[in-house]
Amino acid sequence: MDQVDALVIGAGVVGLAVGRALAQSGLETVVLERADAIGTATSSRNSEVIHAGLYYPAGSLKARLCVQGRVQLYDFCASHGVAHRRCGKLVVATSAAQHAALDATRAKAAASGVELQWLDADEARALEPALRCTAALLSSETGIVDSHGLMLALQGDLEGAGGALALCSPVTGLRCGADGHVVRVGGEAPMELRARIVVNAAGLWAPGLAAAMQGLAAQHVPSGHHAKGNYFSLAGRAPFSHLIYPVPEEAGLGVHLTLDLAGQARFGPDVQWLPDGPPDAIDYRVDAARAEGFYAQIRRYWPDLRDGALQSAYSGVRPKLGGPGSAAADFVVQGPATHGVAGLVNLFGIESPGLTACLAIADEVLASIR
Repeated sequence: MDQVDALVIGAGVVGLAVGRALAQSGLETVVLERADAIGTATSSRNSEVIHAGLYYPAGSLKARLCVQGRVQLYDFCASHGVAHRRCGKLVVATSAAQHAALDATRAKAAASGVELQWLDADEARALEPALRCTAALLSSETGIVDSHGLMLALQGDLEGAGGALALCSPVTGLRCGADGHVVRVGGEAPMELRARIVVNAAGLWAPGLAAAMQGLAAQHVPSGHHAKGNYFSLAGRAPFSHLIYPVPEEAGLGVHLTLDLAGQARFGPDVQWLPDGPPDAIDYRVDAARAEGFYAQIRRYWPDLRDGALQSAYSGVRPKLGGPGSAAADFVVQGPATHGVAGLVNLFGIESPGLTACLAIADEVLASIR
């Protein structure tokens, strides 16, 4: 049986960041990916936003790792030539009744060390003349990034440090043991690998993978839930240079306007709860009829959006740890201190701001196994 120091399951942005960190620490590392390419699920189906860290309770992993990871990510992009732009964003209230929510967001951000500037309606329109709002918060640290370019750069560092990526390598079983963990890998040439360290960074598949691990107690395996977010693109160019977000809503941040690096606008995600089931069964098609609800929400802050301007784009699915109506759950970085299995780390509920926090999450994983 072949043996390596560390195996990472999942080659999304977090799995690649974790594999990079393990390899750069001197461990022989292999990242296993079930698909035929990196980052084909959550990592490539999102808004590509570098979040400042506005929305998360102070002291939570999401707050701490987002703020830490945002700084690391800007530095990484600059040093590795990954396309990005610190464009800033406006969180907007469209009625006086929403000002309390803006205040709460500003206070939550300040508790995590993130400064936001309060703008009145005239100040906001001076930045974005097409915007309709009664007040706004300006986040100057928010940006956008080429998520695929980021993943390629992480893969390059992984391989440059002696690590390897194995595509088309689904994990079909895992047996935890005191002398190392045995991972069964499917694909065209099924095999078993032994590793002292295993990191479950399988995203949507992480709870199911953990449930199938022999030697991990069932009470350490959370239930996973899936919230689909649909995106629509704009025909033509939008008259905005900042990202535009409404005040936060249940399970998400509202239908916001984001820009890609070419300046094209897209809107989303909305929140569409899916029935619990295997991730392989997820239908990523976007129902064009959902555009009707998008028009209504977008016109609250951009009343000049014309009929017929929205086109179905793509969708992504958030790996949630709570279902409809439940409070937003924190990231879970579950290491030996929690479950008692040496060398095993499970990553659960790594939704937004997981892309922003990927390098900080990798540091957290390393700390949990040292």
